[in-house]
Amino acid sequence: MEISGSAAIVTGGASGLGAATATRLADAGATVFGLDLAHSIERAGDNAPAGVTLIPTDVTSADEVAAAVATVVESGVPLRIVVNCAGVGWAGRIVSKHGPHDLELFRTVITVNLLGTFNVVRLAADAISQTEPVDDYGSRGVIINTASVAAFEGQIGQIAYSASKGGVAAMTIPAARDLAQFGIRVNTIAPGTVDTPMLAGMNPEYRAALAVGIPFPSRLGRPDEYAQLAQYITEHDYLNGETIRMDGALRMAPR
Repeated sequence: MEISGSAAIVTGGASGLGAATATRLADAGATVFGLDLAHSIERAGDNAPAGVTLIPTDVTSADEVAAAVATVVESGVPLRIVVNCAGVGWAGRIVSKHGPHDLELFRTVITVNLLGTFNVVRLAADAISQTEPVDDYGSRGVIINTASVAAFEGQIGQIAYSASKGGVAAMTIPAARDLAQFGIRVNTIAPGTVDTPMLAGMNPEYRAALAVGIPFPSRLGRPDEYAQLAQYITEHDYLNGETIRMDGALRMAPR
């Protein structure tokens, strides 16, 4: 899939993995639209990715995502690339000293991470399916979702996050099969511990301990490494239906 001359949607595009991916795709010649919450875009300020059009969008809203996709289509550049990076990672045990896990917290994490990802997939795929194929095999586009190693080895307190990311990973094969008829590939990246705003609030000692637990290289992953992998998946036309761990061989311990 040629990046140059294509339109790309990147959710969570104002910061972290999304901003790094949006920047890399824009540098590669794509017309990039970053979808993020209005307050996240405002908070990014001057640090917002250069060369990227940011659209205030709640990925859990059918109307807002449909409007954002329509804006991309109206740009006149064919939508061929979608990278879903939007997500939340709040923690909570099933039962703690405060009582049972808050049901609304669980619902919110599932809604943002899983339903939000699916919402973008369904609406963007519909738009991609209406573009002209780019090769003799009928290729039209690629969708990349973001799971986590927590989908496979969730830690204590990650019940909601693991459930949501496990759902994203589980969607990969059926989504690839569903969309094969339209020439749309679907793959998932499962990052380990990446140095994103989600980890920024943790103290240096805890961050150092996270790095020590990674076999090699013993450091936190970088958003630009996620972006590099997203670009590779986009350009590799035979990579489909796959979940790729990006974790330095990390296997998460219980805590």
